[in-house]
Amino acid sequence: MTSSEPTAMRADARRNRARILEAAAAVFAEHGPSASTEEVAARAGVAIGTVFRHFPTKGDLLAAIMKDLLARLTAEAETLAKDGDPATALFAFFERMVREAADKRTVAGALSDGGGEFGVAAPVQALGEPIGALLAGAQRAGAVREDVRLDEVLALLTGLCQGALHAGWDTGLRGRTLAIVFAGLRP
Repeated sequence: MTSSEPTAMRADARRNRARILEAAAAVFAEHGPSASTEEVAARAGVAIGTVFRHFPTKGDLLAAIMKDLLARLTAEAETLAKDGDPATALFAFFERMVREAADKRTVAGALSDGGGEFGVAAPVQALGEPIGALLAGAQRAGAVREDVRLDEVLALLTGLCQGALHAGWDTGLRGRTLAIVFAGLRP
């Protein structure tokens, strides 16, 4: 074995893991929590043993999907805060978060205890720092009222994401609800 082979294997393992997560998100969104890990493996183009090497249980796979989503959302919020239009970035991120909650409804439901509510509060709170930067930028740009606090924004976002987890939450309701919240945030 050459010295470059372990590095290549690690890179291959990282690529496999990313493909598995992408495939799993799509499979669970399409077929619900009863979707099989065999279907995830087939969609990812890997053997079932590869899926189980990375994610020993379906619960581990579902949790990894949510962790991956949180990492991507954090990076997106940080990029928007740094490079986005401060007058629109917070609102765009709100829309993205609520859309992702609706899209990941099946994964969140499968992660809940005994069919109960999946808590979105902790993931939203984990985004507090980049959302705070988005809020500050929006306030400096005059797009959000000066008296709006970060804890209020996080509470609103938590409520909207929790609402998006319910099957009756369609794009029309999502749009109308976001419009009401955005009107309340604006000066």
